[in-house]
Amino acid sequence: MSALEGAARVNAQHAENSWGRCSAGSAVSVVFVRARVLGSLTVAVVTIAVLAIAALSAQAPQGGPQPQPAGGQAAAPIDLTGYWVSIVNEDWRWRMVTPPKGDYASVPLNDEGKKVADTWTPAMDGRCEAYGAGALMRMPTRVHITWQDATTLKIETDAGTQTRLLHFGDARPPADRSLQGYSSASWEFAGGRGGGRAGPRFGSLKVVTTNLRPGWLRKNGVPYSENALVTEYYDRFRSTNGDEWFFVTTAVNDARYLQQEFVTSSHFKKEADGSKWTPSACKTT
Repeated sequence: MSALEGAARVNAQHAENSWGRCSAGSAVSVVFVRARVLGSLTVAVVTIAVLAIAALSAQAPQGGPQPQPAGGQAAAPIDLTGYWVSIVNEDWRWRMVTPPKGDYASVPLNDEGKKVADTWTPAMDGRCEAYGAGALMRMPTRVHITWQDATTLKIETDAGTQTRLLHFGDARPPADRSLQGYSSASWEFAGGRGGGRAGPRFGSLKVVTTNLRPGWLRKNGVPYSENALVTEYYDRFRSTNGDEWFFVTTAVNDARYLQQEFVTSSHFKKEADGSKWTPSACKTT
């Protein structure tokens, strides 16, 4: 199974996960956004999603709402821990190398966003603004994911040497803004809350990040503002050859610099250990 074929499977699973939180129509809408990112798989993904939704219509739990399990590690329907490496199978020219000044193709910048992007110079290449939460998972990087405690999932990257903390529960964000902002995490379960009363859980991780400092969507200064809202969905699957993958779909909303939501889908393959981990710090100035 190729990475893109795997994406169809993941998107179908996300449609199933969505059954407990939205109507059939809106579930198809969620999958369509992801299919748009994956290009040629549009028809296949939407078809699979419709089939999944049809099946869930017959299997949806009857009666009152299902019990909500505890958040955080104890309730995790998928295991994202370990070492992973990004597989860059799209947008090579914007991800593997620094694009030239003024190359913001496919990013829906408004006029103000373009003016800001045009202030970037090659001397600014490598700055930490490119490694904020709005674009960090789009970088060619390795990530190390661990549980810092029972309600905090930690993501570390070797590119830029960044650390993200994903918080489950009702904690309030700190007063100070930061490059990684404040990330509120929650599990989304297949078939509704907790995936039913018994049996294995299936689902995905949703992360909403606010409280950001201004950052870049690409290494060449394509901006997002401090008021940007970053929403991510993490899905994990195993390919037919046994390889473990997770996909993260990232949606950045920023009324200041973007005309519309900017959506990307990035793919990570699991590694056996951290032997290839090579931290490289970003530039602060």
